Amino acid sequence: MSERDDPGIIGRRVQQLRVERGLTQKQLAEPAYTPAYISTLESGRVRPSDDALRHLADRLGVGFEELATGRPARLVTDLRLRLTEAQRTLATGEAEESATQYARLLTEADGLDLAEVRAAALLGLGECAVETGELGAAREYFERAEKALGDDVPLPARVPALRGRALAHYLTGELRYSVYLLESTIDELNRGGLHDPDALLLLYASVIGPYMDMGAHARAAQAAELALALAPRSDDPALVARMHRSVARTLLAEGRLAEADASLAKAAELYRQLQLRTELANCHWMRGYVYAQNGELERAEAELRQALAMLSAKRAALYSSQAAVELADVLHRRGKSEEAAALLHDVLSDLSSERGALHSAAAHRLLGIIAEDARDTEAAEEHYVRALSLLERAGAAGDLADLCRLLGDLLRRTGRVEAALDAYRTGLGHRTAPGTTTLGPAPAQPPL
Repeated sequence: MSERDDPGIIGRRVQQLRVERGLTQKQLAEPAYTPAYISTLESGRVRPSDDALRHLADRLGVGFEELATGRPARLVTDLRLRLTEAQRTLATGEAEESATQYARLLTEADGLDLAEVRAAALLGLGECAVETGELGAAREYFERAEKALGDDVPLPARVPALRGRALAHYLTGELRYSVYLLESTIDELNRGGLHDPDALLLLYASVIGPYMDMGAHARAAQAAELALALAPRSDDPALVARMHRSVARTLLAEGRLAEADASLAKAAELYRQLQLRTELANCHWMRGYVYAQNGELERAEAELRQALAMLSAKRAALYSSQAAVELADVLHRRGKSEEAAALLHDVLSDLSSERGALHSAAAHRLLGIIAEDARDTEAAEEHYVRALSLLERAGAAGDLADLCRLLGDLLRRTGRVEAALDAYRTGLGHRTAPGTTTLGPAPAQPPL
């Protein structure tokens, strides 16, 4: 047992319990130990082994953990049950209620000095903060969870906190740092022979989004293939569902719409079974995106409206912003530009450059397109420039190249040829060869 009081405290506890039960040292010792050993133990001059503590606990009628730590086993079990309840509350989309539950558990864990429960509560608070869009708080919670676990804990057990930190950085637009955290953890797991399927599946599914936004399509495709290969080895259906949703994004980039839709259908079914409302809403969002790419705009609108309603009801701010931008694009393509613009302005009022940079950039880009279609070139240029600034800070290469093209075309049509050429050159500078990035070597692969 790693968590245990020092020998002096344990000795006094054994003596107190022995006296309360009216036992002599000889009666407590029999048949495995001697009275002299009990006397030495009670005086704190020997550190009892696990076997000795189990013998004493059985003779004294208490649990092993209570004798070793002073905490009743039932109390620890109750805390773990409440952790599970808080996790279920978050899984059904009630992030604020879940955060309240986790905060109470953190206070109790601090009072009892329970490192494992403290780390789990901090991790849960971080996940709640991501759900509600409080990314600075999320990063802090995930960092504290890592510290609570400590370096002595095996790396696979620390992966959820590491992945949480990477996700928070990704959602604030810090793509390269997010990829660095995920890739270095993957590399350490694979090179060190720690081939934990759940940990690797979580990391590979999480790195797909940042890869795609950086234009590293080949690495995204490879991560998706590895995630799919790991899925049968995972015992966690929530992880498998998340993986299917992430893999669908890569399939979309390759134009494999039918396969993407099939992957999303699998994820949606798993999330229905698990009642993970936010993740299920994200599946509706991705399915709406598939339909939009395939020109089925009416079906796309229905899916995206459902996603937005589900996400907004649960105050999943960043996820709902992503769905809102996608819905606005479909609405504009269907001739409902005023409704689309109103939706995008709502998105921008909820976000900032530090919180949801990529979603803000996407909203400005689409507002620029809407303004161009309405022949308001001044407003269009303003939105494009704002989007460009956000994307440059985030390092989203693929989106930057596309935006520079839009801005260049606008400048050329308004007679500013030199400015247009500068925009095109900027775009070409961000247009890397397929699958290449300025990242270092790809992380080591698991032996599948």
